[in-house]
Amino acid sequence: MANSNPIAVQLENLSKTFELRSGWGRNRIRRAVIAVDGISLTIPAGQSVAFIGPNGAGKSTTIKMLTGILHPSAGQAQVLGYTPWRERRELVRYIGAVFGQRSQLWYHLPPRDTFELLARIYSLDRGSYVRRRDTLIERFGLGEFLHTPVRKLSLGQRMRAEVAASLLHAPRVLFLDEPTIGLDVIARQELRDLILEWNREEGVTVFLTSHDAGDIERVARRVIVINHGRVVLDDKVSALRRQYLGSKILSVKFHAPPAPIVLPGVTTLKASEYALKLEVDTRATPIEQVMAEVLRAGAVADIAIEDPPLEEVIAHIYAGGSAPEVAAGDHKHA
Repeated sequence: MANSNPIAVQLENLSKTFELRSGWGRNRIRRAVIAVDGISLTIPAGQSVAFIGPNGAGKSTTIKMLTGILHPSAGQAQVLGYTPWRERRELVRYIGAVFGQRSQLWYHLPPRDTFELLARIYSLDRGSYVRRRDTLIERFGLGEFLHTPVRKLSLGQRMRAEVAASLLHAPRVLFLDEPTIGLDVIARQELRDLILEWNREEGVTVFLTSHDAGDIERVARRVIVINHGRVVLDDKVSALRRQYLGSKILSVKFHAPPAPIVLPGVTTLKASEYALKLEVDTRATPIEQVMAEVLRAGAVADIAIEDPPLEEVIAHIYAGGSAPEVAAGDHKHA
C-alpha cells in the first residue's frame, strides 16, 4: 500500500531525450531532441496544479513519465512514493488519467459496462464500488446516457463519463491532459466544476495540462509554465496577472453621457453614448484613482473590474524570452 507521504508528486532533474533518425544508408543522421530538460518540482497532496506551455514544451512527455508510460533519460520522479516506470503496476491503483484525445471507454459499449469492467480490473469491493459508482453517476449527471453506447454520445457526455471512470477506484492523484479539448462552452464549464468539486471535497491531487485559460483559472490554484522542456514560472494563478500584466479592464455604464476620462496608462477600448470600456495600466495610475475619476465623469449605473484574459498573461511570459526566476514563497502549499 502507498505510504502516507504528504507529497503527491516529486520530480528531481527529470529529463527525457529522444533520438530522431533521418536519411538512408551512409547518409543516415541521428539527432538528439530534448523534450524535458531537468525539471524539479514538488506537489503536495490535495493541490490542484496547471502544467502549461506551448506545443512541444514537454507537457505530455512529463505526464507519460509520471504515469509510467515512458522511462526518463535522467533524473528521478516519485508519485505517491512510487517510481512510476519501475512500479507502475502498484501505482495505477492510486492514480487516474484522462487524455482528451484518447478514450478509456469501450466505444461500442455503454458507460455502465465499462464501469463494470474497470471494477473487475481494479478488483474493487462490490459494495464500495456500487456506492461510489452511484455517487459518480449522480454528481456527473450520467443517468440519462448511462446505457447508451459511447459512440452515440456527444463529446461533452463522453468526457464527463471519462472523468467519472477515472475516479471509480478512488485515485489520490488525477492526471488530466487537455480534458476539455473540443467541448462547447457549457460542457467545458460543467466539467471544470466537477473536477474542482472532486479536488476540494475528496482532496484528489489534480495535475492538469490545457491550452484553455478557463481550465486554468477555474480548476487550478498553482500554475507551472514550461517552455523548451524547462520550468519558466511556478506560482499561484492569482499572482500571474499581478506579476506579468499590471492591467485591469474597467467596464462602466452611465445614466447620462460621461465627461472624457484622461489619465496616464488609461486606454479607451470601447465607447458608446452611455458606456465605456477602459484598459488600465495600474503601474501608471492606481485603479483607485481611475475609479475616482470615473465617478466624477458622470452618474454611474453599473461598473465591473476584470483581470485581463489569462492567454495574454501566458503570451507575455513567453514573449519575455528568458526564464524568470521561479517564484519563491508559499505557492507549494497553496
